[in-house]
Amino acid sequence: LCWLQLDPFPTSCDYLRLSLLFQLPKPQLGEPRDLRALRMQPAQEDVLTMSQTLDKLLARDTVQVELIPEKKGLFLKHVEYQVTSQRYKISVYRRYSDFDVFHEVLLQRFAYRVVPALPPKRMLKGVLTSVSEREFIEGRRRALGRFINLVARHPFFSEDELVKTFLTFNGSDVQTKLRDAYKKTGDEFMTNRIATQAKEYLPADIQAQFSTSRELIRNIHNSFHKLRDRAEKMAERSKENATDLLMFGRELSALGLDASSIPSLASSQSTWGTLRQSLKSLSVEFAVLSDKAAQQGRREEDDVVEKLNLFLDLLQSYRDLCERHEKGVLHEHQRALHKYSVMKRQMMSATVQPKEQASVEQLESRIVQQENAIQTMELRNYFSLFCLHQETQLIFIYLPITSHILGAFVNSQVQGHREMGEVWNELQPKLGCLFGGNNGLKPPT
Repeated sequence: LCWLQLDPFPTSCDYLRLSLLFQLPKPQLGEPRDLRALRMQPAQEDVLTMSQTLDKLLARDTVQVELIPEKKGLFLKHVEYQVTSQRYKISVYRRYSDFDVFHEVLLQRFAYRVVPALPPKRMLKGVLTSVSEREFIEGRRRALGRFINLVARHPFFSEDELVKTFLTFNGSDVQTKLRDAYKKTGDEFMTNRIATQAKEYLPADIQAQFSTSRELIRNIHNSFHKLRDRAEKMAERSKENATDLLMFGRELSALGLDASSIPSLASSQSTWGTLRQSLKSLSVEFAVLSDKAAQQGRREEDDVVEKLNLFLDLLQSYRDLCERHEKGVLHEHQRALHKYSVMKRQMMSATVQPKEQASVEQLESRIVQQENAIQTMELRNYFSLFCLHQETQLIFIYLPITSHILGAFVNSQVQGHREMGEVWNELQPKLGCLFGGNNGLKPPT
């Protein structure tokens, strides 16, 4: 209004501007407490992405599976294992049948996740030789150890009551306890809070991503399978080398222990008698070399082959999951849709041809039930894709284990060659004394 006061002769335009000014809305500041609603809202939770690293997964738990030497059972003897969880700091005793039931309920509970397979219960029907039986039992122990470690480190399995029960329950009937625990919870679709909304979180190109990832993982699986085969051969060669070195030393010792007299036709300059006596002592060094080679083979088997087998078990379980998705959920959904179309055609036929009212109502009720079943199957199908997407991420999270495997391989070779080199270096001066001196032979170079 200052300009009206300064201007003694306001015009009609001035009065018009003044009227418009008073017609403008007044700003409302509101109460200070209302400002809380203006805060930045947090971003929607990304439930599809796994925020995990390999180190975090490996740190979840380490489970030792050791064979108990004695066999228990009055009539039917069986093998028992001591299962020790580093996370729960407890040891429990389990039979193979306990692992079998645990695997069964775990697969029922997490049908849409990578559940590793169990090793076979028996190798051959009938009686095994003692050597092959020992090898089979040891191989099965290793496989059970890989199985339980993959399960105990899985982001979803590790927090489930089933896993905790298997690793900690000290009662007499763990199998009943496991089955009861599953009956109380049901499968993951029934307990996961986003199961029915899984479709909303899936990317639009989920099928294309799945196909590409599946092909890549299939190629990785094939390559790691070949790496494992080579590593097994190297470990086997180290064991064979240990046997050969031991037998070589024994043959030298046998040669030195030969007390046969030297025939008179031999030259008077012959030193075979003295040399023969010296050969006996060399068997000790070759026994040490054999032991070092055997240790090398065990390191290659424990540190390299086992890590490769662990990752291969995971890759195989992923391939099994893909087959379950295609042959299970998708196949059942297609069957349900086919059954629904048949029922709809029957309903159309019933409306054209006169039939009893009760049969028509019964058919209508069946159609409604089938529609509900199809809706549930569609929800399960999307949840299966959701889980499959997460389990694909899990495979890629595990891929850096390649560096662990290579590191273990290099370390085993460095340690093995260093230890054997030290023994060879200690042996060389002895050979110099043996072949040098007055016997007329030059020391080896």
